[in-house]
Amino acid sequence: MEKLKNLDIGEVSKKSGLPTSTIRYYEEKGLIKSTGRNGLRRQFSSNILERLSLIALARYAGFSLDEISRMFSPNGSLKIDREQLLEKANELNQTIKKIKAMRDGLIHVANCPELDQLNCPKFKKLIKKAGGLKKREKSGLRFDS
Repeated sequence: MEKLKNLDIGEVSKKSGLPTSTIRYYEEKGLIKSTGRNGLRRQFSSNILERLSLIALARYAGFSLDEISRMFSPNGSLKIDREQLLEKANELNQTIKKIKAMRDGLIHVANCPELDQLNCPKFKKLIKKAGGLKKREKSGLRFDS
């Protein structure tokens, strides 16, 4: 059986594309663990790259580092909360709807026959809704209505 090679923090940084400061921060947050040190350089098992990829995927999906840390059991194995994934997927769907509505509004304004966009009823509606954005963001503001 082949022994897994440890990687020092510089190798992990190079292979993952993450700065060493991020790797140290992830270790500080308990997302990853080093296997020890070789001189002053932290050492990590070779499976660290897979772990960092999982963290990157979760970050890309919008999970916070605290949420991600709860996706790993104390022994380091993955423990996915499927309900949490469905909630995040729903949040992403709502964000997608808002972004699509904003895109459609911008396209309308760009192609609007009005010489002065302030005379366009649809643009006025967008402005009015945007003015209440802070108040209505929590209640699911829609730009498409």
